[in-house]
Amino acid sequence: MTDQPTDTTSGAYAAAGVSIEAADRAIDLMKGWVEKARRPEMIGGLGGFAGLFDASALTRYERPLLATSTDGVGTKVAIAQLMDVHDTIGFDLVGMVVDDLVVCGAEPLFMTDYIACGRVVPERIAAIVKGIAEACVVAGCALIGGETAEHPGLLDPDDYDVAGATTGVVEASKLLGPGRVRPGDVVIAMEASGLHSNGYSLVRHVLLEKAGWTVERQVDDFGRTLGEELLEPTRIYAKACLDLADRTETHAMSHVTGGGLAANLERVLPEELSVRIDRSTWTPQPVFDVVRRVGGVAQADLEATLNCGVGMVSLTAPESVDTAISVLAGHGIRAWVAGEARADAENGGKVVLEGQHPGW
Repeated sequence: MTDQPTDTTSGAYAAAGVSIEAADRAIDLMKGWVEKARRPEMIGGLGGFAGLFDASALTRYERPLLATSTDGVGTKVAIAQLMDVHDTIGFDLVGMVVDDLVVCGAEPLFMTDYIACGRVVPERIAAIVKGIAEACVVAGCALIGGETAEHPGLLDPDDYDVAGATTGVVEASKLLGPGRVRPGDVVIAMEASGLHSNGYSLVRHVLLEKAGWTVERQVDDFGRTLGEELLEPTRIYAKACLDLADRTETHAMSHVTGGGLAANLERVLPEELSVRIDRSTWTPQPVFDVVRRVGGVAQADLEATLNCGVGMVSLTAPESVDTAISVLAGHGIRAWVAGEARADAENGGKVVLEGQHPGW
């Protein structure tokens, strides 16, 4: 979306490489998609300087805590550009921000996006926004505003980058986090859809640069082309995790992004507890093993960079485990018990991965 002025008489601006007419055309193309990503609390539509959200909806909370998160999708946009496929990258953007938010138990309310490009191609911008809007529907939040900026000279004509921010709310008494985690809490792992949106600098270096593969290469391990595998959208866990928090005794959750499983789980672990994760409880998707084998990447490096098949984890009371796995299955998410939190004065606050994945 854009707040560009609508005066199309500025030939000097066009000569400098900025097309206001193209921006206006992009707005026309994206309007229908943005309309699909509304919530009842959203006021107005495109074209304002700020998005408006009716905060009276928060009066049902006793002590509402606002939560916010911002992120981008990193160098995965380079794959979208190579493939000339732009309507899935929005799922990666939304997944990165709403699933960071939901780990504290917050419901995402609305989101804004920012698209910087070297040249506004209306159809391409509309495709990006289409993906963002569709992903907002999956996450349950409104796409309330945004900006498209044309940066000739700074970005090449077909280059772009995307970023976004989301705001949510959680009842203070239901806030999830390290303070609620107890010894004996079970680590429930939730399957990733693939690489998600982290570690693409490593993946691109190994497969595109070092191995010399192209995105058109058919890879038997994937059953599709390399590009199709690398563009697999990030899974959005928001609604499933909110349902999990509501229906089970879940104490904390961790979104597995840059840094991998251990480092991200440690962010929600109290200092007096440690966790051991059993790798034998799951087999990562083939893309992780391909990167490991083709690149000769040490497993420790792989696990410190990629999610290795686990996109989200929860720390849940043992008596709620069966219900938790059933709840997640109802949202189409395969989940399993991968470890347990235990009192540990010597190695408190640490997560250790042990054992080995089947077939590795």
